[in-house]
Amino acid sequence: MTLPPVYLHALGMINALGADTDSIASALAASESPGMGPMRLKSGDAFVGRVIAPLDIAPSPALARFDCRNNRMLLAALAQIRPAIEAARERYGPARIGIVLGTSTSGVGAAEQAFAHRTETGGLPERFDYRQMEIGTAAPFAAAALNVQGPAFTISTACTSSAKAFAAARRLLQLNLCDAMIVGGVDTLCELTVQGFASLDSTSLTRTNPMSRNRNGINVGEGAAVFLMTRDEGAVRFAGAGESSDAHHVSAPDPHGVGGELALRAALADAGVTADDIGYVNLHATATRKNDEMEAHMMARVFANGVPASGSKPFTGHLLGAAGATELGFAWLTLARDDMPLPLHRWDGATDTALPALDLVETERRLSREAGTRYVMSNSFAFGGSNVSLILAG
Repeated sequence: MTLPPVYLHALGMINALGADTDSIASALAASESPGMGPMRLKSGDAFVGRVIAPLDIAPSPALARFDCRNNRMLLAALAQIRPAIEAARERYGPARIGIVLGTSTSGVGAAEQAFAHRTETGGLPERFDYRQMEIGTAAPFAAAALNVQGPAFTISTACTSSAKAFAAARRLLQLNLCDAMIVGGVDTLCELTVQGFASLDSTSLTRTNPMSRNRNGINVGEGAAVFLMTRDEGAVRFAGAGESSDAHHVSAPDPHGVGGELALRAALADAGVTADDIGYVNLHATATRKNDEMEAHMMARVFANGVPASGSKPFTGHLLGAAGATELGFAWLTLARDDMPLPLHRWDGATDTALPALDLVETERRLSREAGTRYVMSNSFAFGGSNVSLILAG
């Protein structure tokens, strides 16, 4: 049975680069990121990617119990594609529109503030509701806010959460369970993740430095990215997805990248293309010692003839549960906008001779505009050996 193709039609984003897709595209093209910098947390100093724009869109009074930074960030991204969502709801009806979102922390930051308030005053803040911090809250909250009634669920598989959301959303469309899907991810800064990664000696107090011999860890970030996905033909097709789980270790990647390579090759097979057809790869590139080593060796095996590639986390921080959707968003922009260059690989240029050489995008380059379909890929890897690779065509 031939399954119908699906397309990504509209993108809403907010992160350290900017407050909307236009500003983010401009900042990324200029290699500027106003939200990246040092931050003093209760746990100590950190270098993070913050959303610095005001989050003015609040939940409706009926959903006030869900009002927290995470959900406001999600609303800010959804507002950018609201016209496309409204058009889909008018065409298909609310029961035929579903939502799949990824998150790693949900509203844990709101819970941290509430518990600190209880320590100081003896009681929780009046506006705090436990549902703000529940991991599964994001998708049902968005469904209620948008008045859509199809399947709505949240995926939480650490740093592959929102990447896996795209494969799940496509299945619902191809099985004709929905006619349109809102898909993406959201995550916000909190002490839990910053302290957690610091306890693993995985954070850097300066801007993250992927693939360098001087790499020393991640910068935790925050943001949201959401798409409208349908079977209606559009400019950018969701061409392939590959998923694997090697369960090598609770936090360390398989040093040989066996599971990751399976995911990449599965995505290529799903898209019906070869590695030589891919014009750009957005790397997971966390700038931790083990992840970059694994990914570099895996990329060299899969792309034996090379491929332009870059890691975009120096511009956003590691968005954890929102990383996959955000980085797929950057890949989408290279197809959807004729003026969009490939994201640069920002690093110190210090080659690690223990890693195979990759074709890192260090000066301005663009996808070929020659006739024919162009393909781009985005990779995501997570704790517990979860691996996802996604391919777009345009």
